[in-house]
Amino acid sequence: MKLTFILISITLVCVFIFISRCSNIVKLNKDNRAPLESFYDLEANDIDGNPISMSKYKDKKILIVNVASKCGYTPQYKELQQLNNDYKDKLHILAFPSNDFLGQEPGTNNEIKSFCEVNFGVKFDIFEKISVKGKNIHSIYDWLSDKNKNGWNNQTPTWNFSKYLINEKGELIGLWGPKISPLSNEIISKINKSY
Repeated sequence: MKLTFILISITLVCVFIFISRCSNIVKLNKDNRAPLESFYDLEANDIDGNPISMSKYKDKKILIVNVASKCGYTPQYKELQQLNNDYKDKLHILAFPSNDFLGQEPGTNNEIKSFCEVNFGVKFDIFEKISVKGKNIHSIYDWLSDKNKNGWNNQTPTWNFSKYLINEKGELIGLWGPKISPLSNEIISKINKSY
C-alpha cells in the first residue's frame, strides 16, 4: 500500500513537471518558411458533422486550438471568445476538442457544443472531437506538426489549449503552449501584424 502511494506520488510529480515545462512553449516561424502543402486543401467536420474546407478561412488569420472541457486551462474558452469578439474582422478561431491528454474531453460532440455555449457563450467555430497526436492524428494537426507540410514545425500539442496561428497566406507563423493566454501581447501582436 505504501509503495503504491509512493509510486502514484512520483508519477503525479513527473506529470506536473512535464506539464509545467511544456505549457510555456513558444515557437515562431522566424525564417518565414512557406508551407510545402496548402493548409487550405484540408477539411474537417464541424461540431454538427458538416464537412468544412479550410479554404473557407482564407481571408483572415486563423488561430487553431485543441480544447477540452475538464482541463485546468478550460477557462481559456472565455479568453478565446473575448479574442473572437475583439478581432473578428482579422481572425478566425477554430477549436478542435480532443481527448488525447488524460481523458479531459470525454463528452460527445453534442455535449461539448452545449458545454461551450452554456458555460462560455462560444460563438467561434468548434469542430468534431479528434486526435491531435499519435497514429490517429487528424489531417489538420498532421499539417500543423509536420515540417514537410507546414514548412518548419514538428511540434504536436503539448497539452490541451496549445495554440497555432496561421496568417492570411496560409503560413504557420507561430505556436504557443497552453499556459500562454490567447489574449497575450505576443499573440495579439501577431494577429495585428501584416504579412
